[in-house]
Amino acid sequence: MPLPTFSFSTTAEDVAAAFAEQIRGKNVLITGTSINGIGFEAARVLAKYANLVIIAGYNSERLKLSEEAIKKEVPGANIRQLVLDLSSLAAVRKAGAEVNQYSEPLHVLIHNAAAPVVKYNLTVDGFESQMAAAHIGPFLLTKLLAPKLLAARSESYTPRVITVSSELHSFGSLLDLDAVARPDPAKYATPGEWYIQAKSANILFASELARRAQGKIHAYSLHPGSIFTNILQKEETKKDMIAIGTLTADGLPNEERWPWKTLGQGAATTLVAAVDTRLNATPNAFLWDCVEANDKVAPHCADPETAAKLWTITEELVGEKFTF
Repeated sequence: MPLPTFSFSTTAEDVAAAFAEQIRGKNVLITGTSINGIGFEAARVLAKYANLVIIAGYNSERLKLSEEAIKKEVPGANIRQLVLDLSSLAAVRKAGAEVNQYSEPLHVLIHNAAAPVVKYNLTVDGFESQMAAAHIGPFLLTKLLAPKLLAARSESYTPRVITVSSELHSFGSLLDLDAVARPDPAKYATPGEWYIQAKSANILFASELARRAQGKIHAYSLHPGSIFTNILQKEETKKDMIAIGTLTADGLPNEERWPWKTLGQGAATTLVAAVDTRLNATPNAFLWDCVEANDKVAPHCADPETAAKLWTITEELVGEKFTF
């Protein structure tokens, strides 16, 4: 039976149904899984078929609520909670050590979590908060879990790492490598500009990971679409989202600006990146509306020299070399 054609309106349920046999027996870790987010929706759908879904987040109470909600719908789901604060290198190392004690290998690692788009803020390690949650923390976590991912590799299967980026990466013209290492509040006037930097780093990390892994791990980045998730509904985020026109004056999706997706549609591209076997031939693709869309990657995020430099800088920031 031919595989279906996916598009803007495809849902995560559609993708999972098409690749149910590929999901069976797989172990998946996904970050940012609070209810009413696309990470939760991806976890919910994967839990119907996967052997194990590890839901990760910094708030243990939210993790508990997410697990309860998934098991209410899928009583037999194998869910494991992982407390993970991506804004702290020490916390990432603690979470990484916990996962490395699990007996199971890891087939798919999905970096879905993001920091709220709020005014300039530094983490405990001195990193800009959005860059820490979107890139630096996930980079370290991937490095720590690489042995688990490689343990899932076989002649017929290559493990995958997915980073959820955004079309907004193209609103910038460069990744400021100096600002990654030495953030300066005077450099960028708005939270949105830091967001663009973080989402640019997502794409560059994925492409460089795929290049360095040399076929041992496949890495994909993606634009999920515009979805009215929990992060856009946070009071500290609304003001800036209204200011740039993403939300209307009353804090609702601005449908005149661009088309909006449901949660199910928003999680679909993540599911494609995680399980669609057609991507095996392109281990570093950028996805948009559930299909490859490398032509939509802005020039500054398609530059291999920038990707290599970002990798080296991030290794220095986390104090660890990432080798395979």
